[in-house]
Amino acid sequence: MKRKNGFKTVFIMLLLVFVSLCSPMSVLFAEDAGQTVQAAPEPKPDPSGANTGGAADVIGATAGAPTADDMKNLAASEPLAVKLADVIGHNRIAINMVWILICGFMVMFMQAGFALAETGFTQAKNAGHTMAMNFMVYAIGMLGYWICGFAIQMGGVGGVASLGGGTVLDGEFVIKILGKDFGLFGTKGFFLSGVTYDAVVFSIFLFQMVFMDTTATIPTGSMAERWTFKSFVIYGFFIAGIVYPLYANWVWGGGWLSQLGKNFALGHGHVDFAGSSVVHMTGGVAALAGAIVLGPRLGKFRSDGTPNALPGHHIPMAMTGCFILAFGWFGFNAGSSLAGGDLRIAVVAVNTMLASAAAAFSSMAYMWMRYGKPDISMIANGFLAGLVAITAPCAFVNSVSAVAIGAIAGVLLCLSVFFVERVMKVDDPVGAVSVHGVNGTWGVLSLGLFADGTYGDALNGVAGTVKGLFYGDASQFIAQLIGTVTNIVFVFIVMYVFFKVLDKIVPLRVSMEMEQAGLDMSEVAVTAYPDFNIRNKALR
Repeated sequence: MKRKNGFKTVFIMLLLVFVSLCSPMSVLFAEDAGQTVQAAPEPKPDPSGANTGGAADVIGATAGAPTADDMKNLAASEPLAVKLADVIGHNRIAINMVWILICGFMVMFMQAGFALAETGFTQAKNAGHTMAMNFMVYAIGMLGYWICGFAIQMGGVGGVASLGGGTVLDGEFVIKILGKDFGLFGTKGFFLSGVTYDAVVFSIFLFQMVFMDTTATIPTGSMAERWTFKSFVIYGFFIAGIVYPLYANWVWGGGWLSQLGKNFALGHGHVDFAGSSVVHMTGGVAALAGAIVLGPRLGKFRSDGTPNALPGHHIPMAMTGCFILAFGWFGFNAGSSLAGGDLRIAVVAVNTMLASAAAAFSSMAYMWMRYGKPDISMIANGFLAGLVAITAPCAFVNSVSAVAIGAIAGVLLCLSVFFVERVMKVDDPVGAVSVHGVNGTWGVLSLGLFADGTYGDALNGVAGTVKGLFYGDASQFIAQLIGTVTNIVFVFIVMYVFFKVLDKIVPLRVSMEMEQAGLDMSEVAVTAYPDFNIRNKALR
């Protein structure tokens, strides 16, 4: 009987992935889908925010907070107390909203970190082009996300309790299998218009948009120094408007991966606190697909297949970018509590710091022992790998586990970089596949191992806290595995096909002559270092 149920579960998972692969073609018609689930009565938007937050948001806010019955009794005997509770509730929501907005601003500044890190790790002749991609992916990605990405991802989330609103996001395209609901994508929030003209919805948009933009940025590193700018523009709209939002919906928007716990008793479903899989793994897998289709840079591999080093031109710039990313990561991880009053944010922040430090140290130690010298570029990427890995489990593990997760990430980064380059023969100028793809995978799996059961009560509608395999819940690890495999299959297939088709329409790669000369002037009409180029010509 157990074997039969196991086969049934696997069959349903495969069916959902297949349906999801087809869903990008139908998603633009979702507003008219007959299976859209809507709450009743129809919630009303609050564009000014004046009516958001009240006495109801005091109930259950902390341990020992008033209950619904307490508020009913107060209403009868102490009307002033109810008015005060209304003010307190509104202020609580205001604190949480300010918290996620500030954290969103910090995550937005990570774009500068990515730009500096990627540009520093690439060649001087392409510095302007690499910077241009990192700059414009922010604008392009935001517009694509505004048009349809946000609706696909969050259109059926049903509101955010810590923000006291967002209930107008009540449309999710659902299919039924064996009497169970499986959400595939949202249907409310296109162009942030109509009922989604709401203060809480706009705050959710900002916070979720900057996360999406991190994903969109990652392939600009793996595909740097030979990617045409016009094909990059099309890519930016596609990943921001379709691919990222679909997977994000399944995990964060109330979609089917988040419901594995309710539907199949697999822990709390696929859990990813701040985006190891949703953000980083998605970007890393897309980066791998793009780098494979695009091919290696000229001169990267010798005729016998062995790699040549094409060193970055400005390591201090790259290191500065890494530190900016680390600063923004506090907004990335701690902000994902969506509540400034959730004191677990202190644990999240410290775990984030410790994992990055452990990863930087372990990558340094590995390179020192293996090759005789510490490699600063590997240390920098190891530092980022630790941040990527701790992003999913940061709220659910203790400090010892955070250090272990980071230390493993640092070594894993080194091993992966050499494997991708020497075995897979994939040219990844900045190590994006290893930093984000491989360590994003390790991050979500580590949650399924190390979550200690002190946090996450009722997450994804499942009673109890989140526990991993080492703390007695093997089913949570299985849920993490399912989410990981789904990401690899879905994102890689869709992005590989997309890049292949796009290359037939708008060539992905610049000409050999342009690549040899550098992409700055030919692709973005600027030279990052004009004086440097003038001196080089004079010497020749």
